[in-house]
Amino acid sequence: MNPVPALAGLTLLAGGASLAFYLWQRQGRRYQDASSVAQAYDRWTNDALLETLWGDHVHLGHYGDPPRSRDFRAAKVDFVHALVRWSGLDQLPPGSRLLDVGCGIGGSARILARDYGFDVLGISISPAQIARATALTPPQLAEHCRFAVMDALALDLAAAEFDAVWSVEAGPHMPDKQRYADELLRVLRPGGILAVADWNRRDPADGPPSALERWVLRQLLEQWAHPAFASIRSLSANLEGSAEAGGLRIHADDWSVATIPSWRDSILEGFRRPGAMLALGPGALLQGLREIPTLLLMDWAFRTGLMQFGVFRGCKPVPAQAGSSSAARLVSG
Repeated sequence: MNPVPALAGLTLLAGGASLAFYLWQRQGRRYQDASSVAQAYDRWTNDALLETLWGDHVHLGHYGDPPRSRDFRAAKVDFVHALVRWSGLDQLPPGSRLLDVGCGIGGSARILARDYGFDVLGISISPAQIARATALTPPQLAEHCRFAVMDALALDLAAAEFDAVWSVEAGPHMPDKQRYADELLRVLRPGGILAVADWNRRDPADGPPSALERWVLRQLLEQWAHPAFASIRSLSANLEGSAEAGGLRIHADDWSVATIPSWRDSILEGFRRPGAMLALGPGALLQGLREIPTLLLMDWAFRTGLMQFGVFRGCKPVPAQAGSSSAARLVSG
């Protein structure tokens, strides 16, 4: 066996890893305020890196519990359907109005409109994401799947306007978790369904972070424009304690096991689609390299329990004088 190709491969791999770490270390803190979140997502959308690696559904995938080998993009579609079923959204009739808070480039919103017949409004603080989400939406869906630039902490929407509110992996970008919870519930009608999925840190009551874990958490916050992570327990408390909750009870679960293969698949997609990555140009290629250390840290954090993938469901109670609602029984238990 000729050792030269193997040695060359190892040298190339080591060089790539060193370059990725160097680029990662040179990146400053990305979160300063809400505008920095918008700017980060504008940049990621315009360089097409996220869309190339993750497809139009820029969230984690669902691989089952225990996880099974799945196509990365198929797992993302599976995640949408799994959250719909788990939350009880599949019991709502076609034509129900749904708000997607933190819609990205619209992958989930299009599935919700196409496969369930919902009338979806997707919102993001990033103008570039909204422009791309609109461009990716086919004409036959455009009437029932619309997008708008909007701040999740100050929704320009009427109270009780929606039959369902959906928000996936938007919470870490919110500096005020209580305000985020308040706005989600303010626009949800009595009897409406809430479905939220979030990257959460381990609750401090379950064990304070070690020095290494504190460093990892700081990197995860600084690298991806996150002001703070909630825990599953604290976000549940934000939702149930909101002045807009009206007695809402949240059922939460941890889907870390089912979603964890997504982190390594996020890296492997670049190698599975080398032509697509190279077509983006050297700038996007370097950007992709510098994201690898953060993806590996996310993978480590979720595998060790420092981070958890929380899912939350609830049905906003109908006031007693308004009578009973069949929707109020959909997500009980």
